[in-house]
Amino acid sequence: MPSVHNKVVLITGGARGIGAATARALSARGAELVLVDVDEAPLQEIGRELDAVTVTADVRHLAEMEAAVAAGIERFGRIDLVLANAGIASYGSVLAVDPETFKRVVDINLLGVFHTARAALPALIESKGYILVVSSLAAFAACPGLTSYNASKAGAEHFASALRLEVAHQGVGVGSAHMAWIDTPLVQDAKADLSAFGDLLAVMPGPLGKTSSVQACVDAFVAGLEGRKRRVNVPGWVGPIGWLKAVVTSRVGDRRTLKHVPRILPKMDREVAALGRSTSARNKMQ
Repeated sequence: MPSVHNKVVLITGGARGIGAATARALSARGAELVLVDVDEAPLQEIGRELDAVTVTADVRHLAEMEAAVAAGIERFGRIDLVLANAGIASYGSVLAVDPETFKRVVDINLLGVFHTARAALPALIESKGYILVVSSLAAFAACPGLTSYNASKAGAEHFASALRLEVAHQGVGVGSAHMAWIDTPLVQDAKADLSAFGDLLAVMPGPLGKTSSVQACVDAFVAGLEGRKRRVNVPGWVGPIGWLKAVVTSRVGDRRTLKHVPRILPKMDREVAALGRSTSARNKMQ
């Protein structure tokens, strides 16, 4: 059976949420860790807990990611696996969202994946390693009021698909992870900030508005890293949504959501205006 024991794993967004929880699970399985985040205090805390290499770095800057990879190689001699996990979201319609916040989401969620892959690829080619790019269910099913997140996660999925074609002959595996709503700080903050976000989840068709546990996501990520999986879906029903993307984004697929948008989206925009920010307070401070 494949194992992460003695493998060196680099994780972006490793200070909290899914990144930190996955780091703990990997450490328990004997992996060595290189944890990267912009949030220095919790990053140092989990680094001490897991005896991990920690690098305070912003995925928006290639040089900082190159330095993070170099720090991992200096400590462990190689990088075997990468979890490109760093990500944030913005709130509000295209007409109401703060443009700089929108850009920041795309820079972290998409350009950050490129910087992570670009910095780590030489080491992954040497180790015949694997990178798991964290995309989302949002790559398959768009959500009004979260356009920057939808667009960046769709881009991350397509980036992973193209990268897979480029590096397969060099022995490097590439996967993409697609999660529905997970009970992370990102989702918790959105629920706390915006009652309209809860309204939106309530009217999404079928299971699309359901929230899963962090542990379910961690288990899937660990299995994906161990098995070098092409796709990681959390929960499992997300996979068929990907296959049915053309139906989900069709006129028929839009129908249920469209009837609620005239009520929910203006409410979201009003709440965003009252907050004075288009993202969580936690993300705005970083």
